[in-house]
Amino acid sequence: MVALDINGQARPSGTWRKKLSGATGPLVGLLALCIFLGVSTDAFFSLRNGLNILDQITVIGIMAVGMTFVILIGGIDLSVGSVLALSMMVMGWTANIAGLPLGLAIVVALLASAVSGLIVGLLVTVFRVPAFIATLAMMSAARGVANMITDGQQIVGFPDWFMMLAIDRHFGILTATVFLMLFVVLVAWLFLHYRAEGRMLYAVGGNPEVARLAGINVPFVTIAVYVISAILAGLAGIVLAARLDSVQPSSGFGYELDTIAAVVIGGTSLSGGAGGIGGTLIGVLIIGVLRNGLNLLNVSPFLQQVIIGVVIVLAVGAETMRRRRA
Repeated sequence: MVALDINGQARPSGTWRKKLSGATGPLVGLLALCIFLGVSTDAFFSLRNGLNILDQITVIGIMAVGMTFVILIGGIDLSVGSVLALSMMVMGWTANIAGLPLGLAIVVALLASAVSGLIVGLLVTVFRVPAFIATLAMMSAARGVANMITDGQQIVGFPDWFMMLAIDRHFGILTATVFLMLFVVLVAWLFLHYRAEGRMLYAVGGNPEVARLAGINVPFVTIAVYVISAILAGLAGIVLAARLDSVQPSSGFGYELDTIAAVVIGGTSLSGGAGGIGGTLIGVLIIGVLRNGLNLLNVSPFLQQVIIGVVIVLAVGAETMRRRRA
């Protein structure tokens, strides 16, 4: 939670130890999960498998940063998976059919994502539509537009340099897409901890009315957060397109659930005002490690969904108990 000073600025309360305490449980859980999978499978602790996990979490990792911002202000965004697909299809159509340079097509795709977030933000702030309903509507609308662009058909084939972003390992270790995810995470962490604008998110999530009385423009903050979430979802779509070397309107189904799960598992409170990027990164790693380990153990994909659902329930239950004790 945060406090507000006499100038209306949001400032974090408590020590660094208190700030990190919310991520301690998820970190312990991640370590325990890694130890269990390391004992259960021979390949888990191999360098190749570790790099594969990092490659596999890039899309969810980028989306989870935006979702963290949304949940911190007490909102929710169910549209990120559809916005991801919309961004991919806009990029594919403008580059491969309209003939624009791919770099410009990426900019257009991100602008389309930003417009989606702007619409959601306006619905929530101006028209007072609950965030659940507004983002649910955008989830349907963005998916529909993504299908309309090519009548539901995929677009295949991009320049070699674009595909190599997800293949070439710089310094023999990480791909450009992984570096991009880590950069987004770092910038978001610095923003939340060292910028007054970032700390305002905690104030809005903690108590919007108190934040308004303290001089914070709550509607503007809300709109900005949904725009950022949509842009990051669009950026994640670009990364996914590089990995697949194709775009299709069915991409991103269910990604909103994985993204929300990663944020919640990482300790960010669904009621807003508590959590952070560090915990979200741990939550993303837990989702990635869990999926990777279950695949190594040859667990059925259907059973995997059940297991991840149980993990989410346990994480939310643990967070609720911790808040009650506090």
